[in-house]
Amino acid sequence: MLGAVLKQPASKLQFEYDDFGKPHLIQGKGSRLRFNVSHSGGLILLAITIGRMIGVDVEMVRTDLDLGGIAARFFSVNEYTSWASLADDVKHEAFFACWTRKEAYLKARGAGLSMATGQFDVSFLSGEAPQLLETRPDPDDVLRWSLRAPRPEPGYAAALAVEGSGWTLKCLDFQHGAVWE
Repeated sequence: MLGAVLKQPASKLQFEYDDFGKPHLIQGKGSRLRFNVSHSGGLILLAITIGRMIGVDVEMVRTDLDLGGIAARFFSVNEYTSWASLADDVKHEAFFACWTRKEAYLKARGAGLSMATGQFDVSFLSGEAPQLLETRPDPDDVLRWSLRAPRPEPGYAAALAVEGSGWTLKCLDFQHGAVWE
């Protein structure tokens, strides 16, 4: 995919990794192109931008996890309090919405889990637009990043975080040949 976007043979692309393991193209091989990839179950989600940092996460919605334990450990206090107060029938969807948005933001920043997941809050309740609500210790990050939550396939949750605003999301489903925004 990256080769097609850059109009170069994929075999000619060269990658290097930052200190947190995030891959990027070596300068001169598409230095403005940014990408991120995530996979879960049988689904791969690849996001590509030009000139904007990006992070993406996709998760197969699973029912065999200790969601309460994971949320208590990785959600912020505000997120956990909101999530714990939800009715049981909506907790799974809300959990995966929160998780994917947090993971996409961390990946976009390129810091991996070096930033504690409790240091920022994301929206995740049904009917709320995906967004960063608060970031600690840098409150300006709320204005710097935009979140979206595409629905790639039933049974999956996904999110992407992109630097800046004023961009358009276009999704391509290669298996089914579908395009949506």
